[in-house]
Amino acid sequence: MALSLTESAAARIRAIISDQKLGDTYGVRLGVQSGGCSGYSYLLEIDEPSDSDRRYTSNGVEVFCDPKSYLFINGVEVDYIDDILNGGFRFENPNVSRSCGCGTSFAV
Repeated sequence: MALSLTESAAARIRAIISDQKLGDTYGVRLGVQSGGCSGYSYLLEIDEPSDSDRRYTSNGVEVFCDPKSYLFINGVEVDYIDDILNGGFRFENPNVSRSCGCGTSFAV
């Protein structure tokens, strides 16, 4: 499996990179951190890769993930919803055993 972005998520990330005038070495870092009401929270940030990262290309965007986070999000697909009330990035994670009501934290 791998980490992937929908075309909508990739377009939004490309727009952010362009708006911030970042170089070609930048992409999106996906990961997890401890916290949230279910145990782990997702991390999504514009970044450059490190030597230990797993690297993928999805819809023209470089995607990076550290090895520890990859254990929790292998197979995740990130989507971007452009909606004034409920918009933003959404994670579809096949490894989740439960998640909180807001969808920003999860357990495996």
